[in-house]
Amino acid sequence: MVEQSRQIPFHFEVKPCMNREDFLAARCNIEALKVIEAWPKWTFFALFLYGPQGCGKTHLAHIFAENVIKYCAKPFRVLFIKAQDIKLKNVDRIFKESPCLVVEDVLPKVDNEALFHLFNIYHNNGGSVLFTGENPPARLHFKLPDLQSRLNMIPTVAIKEPDDEMLAALVLKLLTDRQIVVSQEVLNYIVQNIERSFAFARRLVEEIDAVSLARQRAVTVPIVKEALNIINTNIQQELF
Repeated sequence: MVEQSRQIPFHFEVKPCMNREDFLAARCNIEALKVIEAWPKWTFFALFLYGPQGCGKTHLAHIFAENVIKYCAKPFRVLFIKAQDIKLKNVDRIFKESPCLVVEDVLPKVDNEALFHLFNIYHNNGGSVLFTGENPPARLHFKLPDLQSRLNMIPTVAIKEPDDEMLAALVLKLLTDRQIVVSQEVLNYIVQNIERSFAFARRLVEEIDAVSLARQRAVTVPIVKEALNIINTNIQQELF
């Protein structure tokens, strides 16, 4: 049974490591990694990287940015921008500031005209764009037909949900990012009892950290059980 009294822990910002050497390569993402690392020898000026929430799209985008700095004769900052923040009034400035660009969280509800203009300006002027989202363009159904046809031209690469090996490595990395050390027994228990998704793994590690801090105890199997119970209870409440 989950204990009711919990101390309120202090929450500190956790900054995950986004370097190439920190990326966890596995069957679910190796194709995406290879395509990202192939820049600047892409067959098209843009690439659309898609996959479930928390699967590592942003990490791969940082690897893309590293390659830009590595291979460009004239270094410049690669701009990361949410698709919803692209407006007609700032497209020209975005290109001038960052000829190589990362556009994250592409969804149909964004400014279709602005995204269409951004596609054209980068396509026509030798820029490079890495688009990311949870679904490929063909499944997004934009209101502007011209934008839909343009985005459908972009090569796509997917990140799939993790297998057990990837889950174990991911959980261990997430715990390490929070400076949490666990035994092999605890790690095995987590992998055996976790939902097979990147998002759930991240949510569970966050809750494990919170419970451990509140109890002022190291992470053990009972701490993990309590974290799982809290998450499952919250999920049930969200459904009703």
